[in-house]
Amino acid sequence: MSSQLESLSNSYLFGSNAPYVEELYEAYLDNPGSVAEEWRNYFDQLQHLPAPDGKEGVRDQAHAPIQQSFAERAKNNAFVRHSAQSDLAFAGKQVYVQSLIAAYRSLGARIADLDPLKRQDRPNIPELDPAFYGLTESDLDQVYSATNTYFTKSETMTLRDMLKALRDTYCRSIGVEFMHISDPAAKRWIQERLESTLGVPAYAPERKRHILKQLTEAEGLERYLHTKYVGQKRFSLEGGESFIAAMDEVVNHAGENGVQEIVVGMAHRGRLNLLVNIMGKMPGDLFAEFEGKYSQVLIDGDVKYHNGFSSDLSTRGGPVHLSLAFNPSHLEIVNPVVEGSVRARQDRRNDEEGDQVMPVLVHGDAAFAGQGVVMETLNLAQTRGYGTGGTFHIVINNQIGFTTSDPRDSRSTLYCTDVVKMIEAPVFHVNGDDPEAVVYVTELALDYRRQFKHDVVVDIVCFRKLGHNEQDTPSLTQPLMYKSIGQHPGTRKFYADKLIAQGVLSDNEPDDMVKDYRQLMEDGQKTVEPVLTDYKNKYATDWSPFLNAKWTDQADTAIPLAELTRIGERITTVPDNFTVHPLVKRLLGERQKMARGEQPLDWGMGEHLAFATLVASGYPIRITGQDSGRGTFTHRHAVLHDQKRERWNDGAYIPLQNVSENQALFSVIDSVLSEEAVLAFEYGYASAEPNTLTIWEAQFGDFVNGAQVVIDQFISSGEAKWGRQCGLTLMLPHGYEGQGPEHSSARIERFLQLCADNNMQVIQPTNAAQIFHVLRRQMIRPFRKPLILFTPKSLLRNKDATSPLTDLAEKHFMPVIGETHDDINPEQVKRVLICSGKVYYDLMNARKERERNDVVILRIEQLYPFAHKAFQAELQKYPNAKEIIWVQDEPQNQGPWFYIQHHLYENMTDGQRLGYAGRSASASPAVGYLAKHVEQQKALIEQAFADKFKGVAQSR
Repeated sequence: MSSQLESLSNSYLFGSNAPYVEELYEAYLDNPGSVAEEWRNYFDQLQHLPAPDGKEGVRDQAHAPIQQSFAERAKNNAFVRHSAQSDLAFAGKQVYVQSLIAAYRSLGARIADLDPLKRQDRPNIPELDPAFYGLTESDLDQVYSATNTYFTKSETMTLRDMLKALRDTYCRSIGVEFMHISDPAAKRWIQERLESTLGVPAYAPERKRHILKQLTEAEGLERYLHTKYVGQKRFSLEGGESFIAAMDEVVNHAGENGVQEIVVGMAHRGRLNLLVNIMGKMPGDLFAEFEGKYSQVLIDGDVKYHNGFSSDLSTRGGPVHLSLAFNPSHLEIVNPVVEGSVRARQDRRNDEEGDQVMPVLVHGDAAFAGQGVVMETLNLAQTRGYGTGGTFHIVINNQIGFTTSDPRDSRSTLYCTDVVKMIEAPVFHVNGDDPEAVVYVTELALDYRRQFKHDVVVDIVCFRKLGHNEQDTPSLTQPLMYKSIGQHPGTRKFYADKLIAQGVLSDNEPDDMVKDYRQLMEDGQKTVEPVLTDYKNKYATDWSPFLNAKWTDQADTAIPLAELTRIGERITTVPDNFTVHPLVKRLLGERQKMARGEQPLDWGMGEHLAFATLVASGYPIRITGQDSGRGTFTHRHAVLHDQKRERWNDGAYIPLQNVSENQALFSVIDSVLSEEAVLAFEYGYASAEPNTLTIWEAQFGDFVNGAQVVIDQFISSGEAKWGRQCGLTLMLPHGYEGQGPEHSSARIERFLQLCADNNMQVIQPTNAAQIFHVLRRQMIRPFRKPLILFTPKSLLRNKDATSPLTDLAEKHFMPVIGETHDDINPEQVKRVLICSGKVYYDLMNARKERERNDVVILRIEQLYPFAHKAFQAELQKYPNAKEIIWVQDEPQNQGPWFYIQHHLYENMTDGQRLGYAGRSASASPAVGYLAKHVEQQKALIEQAFADKFKGVAQSR
């Protein structure tokens, strides 16, 4: 024993392989009988060796001293004597065996049997060959320690048995990637779950029958639609039927473990199948859509494979509400929308861990690898403001992408799922032709998500029997692949034959299942039972108060002066032991004066009072953006930081969370550096939570460019296509201040081009009272429409843009603000300047300098919907004005000019002429040179006040 002990302590086990010894020692401390005899004897003697501090070792001595003891003995050779060569060789081989185990855990997926078409190359991986480590045939029957594996309850195994167990677990129908995870507990959890079953489930005959039923229904629907609606697009699931078996397990297994709501986001492939065979949509309703019937309620509607649906299902664990999100053809853009919807539902339930509401995202292989919003969404997963307790991802991996792409051209990574390694999510690759393995890894992945509150991926490797759509001929570009597909009998047939061979089914039962399902299709009957029709979810949102409400510009948004002063005092007071930055202290002092009516309110105070009065009235507020706590232009200061403590050590105080005892939640989040995913997340949140004022703020309005798809596909058109009301507010800093082409324009013209059917509000407020009233109006009115606010930069501190406190108590939002100069005689007015935004103050100051009392200036605060009555009432005050001039900072081909013309014409009288004063058309939003900006700004002001206006364009 002495020789063996010495050889172990002297071997390189204590060098680069020391972590292995440490794991053994930890296991020994927990249970001495859990390690092999030679190691147990070694550690027994080690316990009584002198520790580095000279004290006698004890059985539970800490890990660090043991590690130090190893290092000291290796350095000074105090405990080392020459050992028998055989003992040293054995110890070395044990390390090699351990390395082989680690290699299978890391690389086994590379040679797993994942391809139903048997076309994937299975590479030669030297690290998976015992010979790579110098292990020979004679070593296969040698017994080695199996302490760190879960294949057997025994502490030892022969290498031959160990190799078989490794190959069975990691190289058959399941290939797992998890060794990139840094959490040792997570890795051990996966190892134990997989290795204890050798990656093979032990399902009872009834469970196997149920799986076959799911496959039969999945295949049956596709074949029925294929014959009845020839050539119509449906994005068939044929070749990927195991997805339905997986989703059935998602709903049931999640329901067993406490999940009460599931929100699903997915693109086209298999969507109709999910609707009918999992969610219980009536086949007759689907057939009606194929036959051209449509909703009379929706303005425009959408194609059938974009529409959403929801139902309440009875699962093995009780009722589960299942929602399928509406989704455009931009595929993965639905991901953050689903995450936002889930977060809203979790917040409503106070489900901080994500135990009750779960997001499920279904991806295509090419889109998952190819679209950047996937990465942006993954990056939200573990953040405080956007986390949802882990997302369950399923990839329907057709191995071909969307049309004709070769994997060599569709991505630069080995697997389409490699992007998830950025957040250390495990990936379970599984052969779609092994439906039991698909269900097994689905169950395992759901348990992982519940245990570790982390994203997890099931990659179902399958194929696509038809083309990208049913009008495509994929063999034109993939002849050999589609020759293999043509010879494939189908997953259902494979599995049915397997169950017959096992004696689970009789020869005729699979065909009877097919016939029974076909009859359901012929009758148009529901295939999912039971779908609960009388289930009442107490957390469901009641949208009925917001439906069918007529548009109105006005709402009672005023607040009594006494209440404004009281609330103003609360939001400018900090705890006694809180050290405020000197600049913030001065700002709070000024805001206290504003709250008492001693000085006019600036923009930041107007905004703060709007927030404070809303939360005091029971309306929660959620505002996110890249600088939302402080404000990009340091105007907000919603989050105050104790100058003697760091933020991450609770050194923050949020006054708006301390307005009143029973107030609603105020949440302000400095977001990740993303526009597309974060804006889509907030759209999803607002779509699921109408009673919360949900705001997304761009750092600069220009940056909303990065989220254009969210604006086009959801914000502007969601109600027309899907009937989805949404009260999301966008704050987009906009204004020409000489800061160049990337910090000037929020692209007003793009939003205005999308306006129709009262789909949203486009507003550019110009003073503190206006922002106060418009934010309150957004919640008080009985409907929910997106609100696009073009917020200022220089006006944040411009004294001309302040408002008296009485304007908050006595007025309301004004879509059009008329002339405010008292010295102007309406009869003498010859010219009316009409504008929106900051340029108003430039015009006002220029008129004052020029003493032009024959010119009035009107402000259009609400660009859409255009307030015709209010504008006409202002214009009619000046009957002798013949020149109507639109003035804007933006270039002529941008800004509101092309949108606003027809609204101005509609309200002009005979003899009046319309003109434009502003920058010339430009390919860039703004110039980059400050001197040129100043020159242009001066020129447009001169143009607006020229004695003889040269730019007069047309008469009415």
